Amino acid sequence: MSGARYVLGLFGLTVVLLAGQTAAQTPDANYPSRPIKIISASPAGGGVDLSARIIADHLQKLWGQPVTVENRTGGSNNIAAEAVSRAEPDGYTLLATPPGTMTANAALFKQLNYDPAALEPVAIMAVAANVLAVKNDLPAKTVGELIAHAQANSGKLSYASQGNGSTSHLTFELFKSRTGIQVNHVPYRGAAPAVSDLAGGHVDTMFCDLGTILPLYQANQVRIIAVATLKRLPQLPAVPTLDESGVAGFNSTTFYSLMAPPKTPHEIRVKLNKAIAAAMQTPEAEAKLKAIFTESSSLDTTAMGEFVKSEAKLWGDVIRAANIKVEQ
Repeated sequence: MSGARYVLGLFGLTVVLLAGQTAAQTPDANYPSRPIKIISASPAGGGVDLSARIIADHLQKLWGQPVTVENRTGGSNNIAAEAVSRAEPDGYTLLATPPGTMTANAALFKQLNYDPAALEPVAIMAVAANVLAVKNDLPAKTVGELIAHAQANSGKLSYASQGNGSTSHLTFELFKSRTGIQVNHVPYRGAAPAVSDLAGGHVDTMFCDLGTILPLYQANQVRIIAVATLKRLPQLPAVPTLDESGVAGFNSTTFYSLMAPPKTPHEIRVKLNKAIAAAMQTPEAEAKLKAIFTESSSLDTTAMGEFVKSEAKLWGDVIRAANIKVEQ
């Protein structure tokens, strides 16, 4: 082959390769043109799963393509997150997850088979408020009284959590660091046994999402002494915020996010975000969210990305300061 023909051959091959790469990176103009799968890191029936199914039902009706939810639980959400991180970045495989995947796991685990920060933001499906509860016979009816009681009994009180590295665990560690109290951590395998032992008086206090603990509060089995949001909750109008109770600026929520594989095109994520925001503001969806004590979010993909980064910084700092570790 002559030198000129060889160079032309290489040029032609390069054009073909570049064309293939461009095609792979170009968003599907007809998206979605086939079924979408949402992989849920949480079990069926929980807030993440229910939020994902509300969205799946709406998107299926809107676009006429099947949208399914598949539960892949375990490994502190890492099993589902790794599966999605390895999927094609085309918008047809998405991750529904509680906050820890994006805000805590990078700091909790020495090694992960995926990079949480590389997952692309799509939408915050729903947000649940966290509250501070105590057992009924604890002699503390306000946050100030709880702090004083903990200081007078340093190292003798206990707090429950849904497990090591969970939102309830990290939120109480943040509370400890902001107030200087010493309270022993008692981790459980999930929220149900944790709140059950709080109601039974086996642990003294805990942070928990409102939907999980509200029935026990309404049955007078536990007391809620503060909410961890910056505004009071309509379900608990008489219960002050932690900010009002002297712990300035304290804010902790449980948010359920929808993420996409790394390098998923911005145009596809924006299309999903807008459709989901519209879905969650319909009366039908709002009623379903209200039933699980959550609210919708209107954050676009850019604002969501910044929010997730700020939450990862906050909880990463808490994990490192408290030297929190999980078994691998």
